[in-house]
Amino acid sequence: MRVVIVDETSSLGEAARRVLSSAGAETALAGSLHELALAVDSPKAPDLLILNVTNGLSGWEVAARVERAGYRGRVLAFVDSLDDAEIRYLTQVPNIECVARPSSSALLEQVVKQALRATRSHAERALAPIRPAYHGIIGESPQMVDIFARITKVAVGDVNVCIHGESGTGKELIARAIHYASPRRDRPLITLDCTTIPEGLMESHLFGHVKGAFTGATEHREGVFALAHTGTLFIDELGELSPTLQAKLLRVIQSREFCKVGGTRPIRTDIRLITATNKDLRTAVTQGTFREDLYYRVAVFMIKVPPLRERIEDIPRLVDHFLQRFASLYGKRVARVAPATLKRMMALPWPGNIRQLENFLEQAVVLAEGDTLTDRDLFAGDLLNGAAAPAPVPSGLFEAGLPLSEVERRHILRTLHKVHGNRTEAARLLQISVRCLQYKLKAYGRDVEAATGSDRSASRA
Repeated sequence: MRVVIVDETSSLGEAARRVLSSAGAETALAGSLHELALAVDSPKAPDLLILNVTNGLSGWEVAARVERAGYRGRVLAFVDSLDDAEIRYLTQVPNIECVARPSSSALLEQVVKQALRATRSHAERALAPIRPAYHGIIGESPQMVDIFARITKVAVGDVNVCIHGESGTGKELIARAIHYASPRRDRPLITLDCTTIPEGLMESHLFGHVKGAFTGATEHREGVFALAHTGTLFIDELGELSPTLQAKLLRVIQSREFCKVGGTRPIRTDIRLITATNKDLRTAVTQGTFREDLYYRVAVFMIKVPPLRERIEDIPRLVDHFLQRFASLYGKRVARVAPATLKRMMALPWPGNIRQLENFLEQAVVLAEGDTLTDRDLFAGDLLNGAAAPAPVPSGLFEAGLPLSEVERRHILRTLHKVHGNRTEAARLLQISVRCLQYKLKAYGRDVEAATGSDRSASRA
């Protein structure tokens, strides 16, 4: 373990050097910015850099030298005050920890040894194999490791699975993982989202219809039960089904037969059923909005997906994943988030979960100028203070003082423009129903055409 101590006064540096040497670390002293630059730009760059930030080694100069050299090792910076404005420059250095300058030799020894232990631990993790994404699901937290184990166990059979979790937690990814780990992996996987289909058309989407079954039924149509035959049917947001359709779904699950709307011939179906919901179905049963007998049929095996705020240790890997994707997509050189900023991100509640984090980082990458995202790039003031905003927006998109209704209008129109007028996709991103989106767009009038570029694209479902 190689450590370089940068201290123009030499007194603190000598004391830190004695502590490190006694702990078996290879140490060297540097007394100027020039020596700092030589140390971090060396082929044998230090694993740990200890800085005594003073007038001669100011925060912005140190940050500039370290950043210019592309140093990515750990940094421990001793500063006079954690409230000093120059500390903002230092927080842009990757893997940095700023602490108040120790007031005693005992405190110095404690802080330096702690930094050394953290550096060694980091080096050991870097040498260890990284767990790859599990069927596209990123996570190393104990909760996610447990879910991966449950997926592996349940995938081998045909038992009905119900996935419960808040919106944006990745329930569909888990359903896909079950299918592609199952013996049905080479057969169809069909998805039906109950929030995107009008109630009057839901039965047709489930079971299909015959020509002439109702007004507008000009041809025969297959439903998802037929399309998923011999494969897997994933019904998302099951809790949105009406009581009438719940009864019909129960009958199909029990008999493995269904009839098309307007048809009389029973059709056999062989499917593996996976459902998902953001509602507590047990509470819905108690309230009388969900059938108890259907609950016991679909929830033979339950998988509960934790919200992002309960598995914050997964955030760094998720951030790396999304940054890599969006940097490539938009041709940006963004490669990392400043450590202090990442720490703030991990403290936020993320009510929209992974989907919110993904959208948040996409906006930030689009607006980013450098290769490291900082507070300035990522946070609007309210979000930085921990407000549970449903859709965090980088500063500059909306001026302060706008009425909430106007902020909502602009955000909806911008989202509609992003998806080229596709209202179903816009509703999914906004986490509202298509019906609710249609109502809002009707009130916006000609602004919808301006947002999408044409009447045709604005009306596309």
